[in-house]
Amino acid sequence: MAKTFPAITADLNEFIQAQPLFFVASAPLSGTGHVNLSPKGLDCLRILGPNRVAYIDLTGSGNETSAHLLENGRITFMFCAFSGPPKILRLFGQGATVLPDSAEWGELKPLFPDYPGMRQIIVADIARVQTSCGYAVPLMEYVSERDTLIRWAENIGEEKLISARAEKNVTSIDGLTTALGASSAPGSA
Repeated sequence: MAKTFPAITADLNEFIQAQPLFFVASAPLSGTGHVNLSPKGLDCLRILGPNRVAYIDLTGSGNETSAHLLENGRITFMFCAFSGPPKILRLFGQGATVLPDSAEWGELKPLFPDYPGMRQIIVADIARVQTSCGYAVPLMEYVSERDTLIRWAENIGEEKLISARAEKNVTSIDGLTTALGASSAPGSA
């Protein structure tokens, strides 16, 4: 049975902190655009307040969330209990991309581990918090974090990461501009 809350309660905060994995969903306004759903691991999520969360986003092969947030701001986070009592938690909100050259980056960046390849921080103001049963979510045993993305970023170095972002992270697969693309456009501040 689904329950809604106006904010992230202390119990829900504890549940979030216990999950080694969460998912982020976003979508363009276009009915023919691609819905994006990304898994997130590592120690990358922070609860900034009862209605505000943020996660550090590392360089990857795409940048769909940033493009969707720039276009319409919609974002959903989902946490599933893969151990213990069944539960699914969704956070619905409006998000924004914080880039390294912004003042807000200086405030938020110290909250996160210093991972190689950090390209942006996604911040979301949460308007709806909802739990549901999770009865069909399988029980699974957590083994460890993967270090593949961290090792990849360390191995190619910051200069090549900047080139990779310029090549693959300035537009979405639907051709929408990301915050990174908007900040690097001629005439942008």
